[in-house]
Amino acid sequence: MKVLLLNGSPHAHGCTAAALQEMIGVFESEGVETELIQVGHLEIRGCISCESCMKKGKCVFNDPVNEIASRFEAADGLVVGSPVYYASPNGTLLSLLDRLFYSSSFSKHMKVGAAVVSARRGGNTASFDVLNKYFSISGMPIATATYWNQVHGFTAEDVRKDAEGLQTMRNLARNMTFLMKAIADGREKFGLPQVERGAFTSFPDGK
Repeated sequence: MKVLLLNGSPHAHGCTAAALQEMIGVFESEGVETELIQVGHLEIRGCISCESCMKKGKCVFNDPVNEIASRFEAADGLVVGSPVYYASPNGTLLSLLDRLFYSSSFSKHMKVGAAVVSARRGGNTASFDVLNKYFSISGMPIATATYWNQVHGFTAEDVRKDAEGLQTMRNLARNMTFLMKAIADGREKFGLPQVERGAFTSFPDGK
């Protein structure tokens, strides 16, 4: 089992990192390999809808998105962590996720996804909802915990005092580990669910 974690904060040792590290400790104790990639400080432009990825199977822009895509493909689960800015995730992270999910050609079906958000006070659940939509449109089961996957604090030291938040991170990591193992077992015993493609909603008569 392998989990890829993306830290969408520009601060490698900030609040979001503290939450992700709490999860990493559980993953490692459960024998799950982890890879943490710091992305919040990178220069990543948004998608321009050029459709080049439909032919190439990867994004036309030569930046970390394509490299992260190959790491994502090899992983059984993806954790996306973000600080909350104006009740929404980091814009750099959103640009990365738009292009990562749209341009990569591999199936994400039944990879497990988890969103983690960090705020001083408000905006957590709105940001949490935004991140979860990348998973739900991709056929990825979403790991949950005993509360919404969030921590509170203005500094990493504050987050380490958020007992309930850290407890939520540990429970999230345990649940995610169970889901990944259960899906791997189900794949071997039953195969993965069939995925239908081809239907596309359109209203040519304008109704």
